[in-house]
Amino acid sequence: MRITMVGSGYVGLVTGACLADVGNSVLCIDTDQKKIDSLNNGKLPIHEPGLEALISDNTDAGRLQFSTDIAHGVKHAEIIFIAVGTPADEDGSADLRHVLAVAQGVGKHIEDFTVIVTKSTVPVGTAEKVRAAVQKEIKKRGVEVEFSVASNPEFLKEGAAIDDFIKPDRIVIGADDPRAVKRMRQLYAPFNRSHDRVIVMDIPSAELTKYAANALLATKISFMNDMANLAELLGADIESVRNGIGSDPRIGYHFIYPGVGYGGSCFPKDVQALYRTAKERGHEAKILAAVEEVNNEQKRVVLKKIHNHFGDDLTGKRFAMWGLAFKPDTDDMREAPSRVIMEGLWACGAEIAAFDPVAKEETMRIYNNRPDLLLCDGIYDTLEGADALIVVTEWKQFRSPDFSRMAEMMRERVIFDGRNIFQPDAAREHGFVYYGIGR
Repeated sequence: MRITMVGSGYVGLVTGACLADVGNSVLCIDTDQKKIDSLNNGKLPIHEPGLEALISDNTDAGRLQFSTDIAHGVKHAEIIFIAVGTPADEDGSADLRHVLAVAQGVGKHIEDFTVIVTKSTVPVGTAEKVRAAVQKEIKKRGVEVEFSVASNPEFLKEGAAIDDFIKPDRIVIGADDPRAVKRMRQLYAPFNRSHDRVIVMDIPSAELTKYAANALLATKISFMNDMANLAELLGADIESVRNGIGSDPRIGYHFIYPGVGYGGSCFPKDVQALYRTAKERGHEAKILAAVEEVNNEQKRVVLKKIHNHFGDDLTGKRFAMWGLAFKPDTDDMREAPSRVIMEGLWACGAEIAAFDPVAKEETMRIYNNRPDLLLCDGIYDTLEGADALIVVTEWKQFRSPDFSRMAEMMRERVIFDGRNIFQPDAAREHGFVYYGIGR
């Protein structure tokens, strides 16, 4: 099939590459000429395991191309995916300017029946706005062209996006036109062989499904962090509690790990946008408000523990930090807890020596060459003369360190484990003062 993906960011690149890999002809469009030039030269703007090789293979095979020409993209396609960003506006609502700009571009150039699919995470009612924007441009041209609008939300986890796409839990299609459903089923048939994963529903339900899914996962995280803070006050160990409740199949073990809060491009933005959508309809979504409030406070929990141990003035203190990305297997630092912690430490006069396996370049882009930030090439490089270690991201390579070597290198033996990846007894056996989350 001939597919055009408008938006060559995280969702667009993963979706486009995976669709090309099963034989489709995919054209990725973006307005950023530098990004397109980089992609044509094999350089990706994001880190995602396996994606670079997948894009390279399909580019070499001629199934995947990159361009800035929207007119060419529209004429190429049987299905056009809109996968541009929907950043949070000042009031927390989703900014749809980029989505509607794409719709206008499609309307200016569409010639034959095409299915136009919103892949971006968008509020309920966006598909109708896309439909109206396309129709308005067609009317301006004085022609008649049939098209159909559908919703096909993505459910990709950063760090495991390719597996999520090729082995999906579900494929949600929101459509009111049987022709669109037929074409979308045809597109997803290669990923749907063992059993039918396609769930067809009306467009508003599909749009809400994505927001509801992310909001529920964020709720589990905030709930567990709230329980972790209570566990500390009660003298309980939240890790034991987690095992106790996770064994209940109605609850499960996913997304009940306590830590320093969630970040990234999805959960913070989507919780805010869903709350705003509810408020616009006269509904006060109290749970969503609490989820965001708990998360914002949780990002500062480690800072509170640091001040309780060292005092308010951290001048002359040096902190080793393991992990900068908001989660493992990505370089994404949007809304990352590490940023809140680092900026809080700097405000009190501290210096930071940090390591992350893939987010070094992104950190440099955000903070330039700060004299109070040293970006290291390995975990032990961060520890020389450190007054404490802060674990922020649960990369696998952090889980079993050499505590004896750490003790020799650090000025003070203090660990703030923001992800509970260490066994407290193991750390204490080597003379460390250990602070976890809810332990």
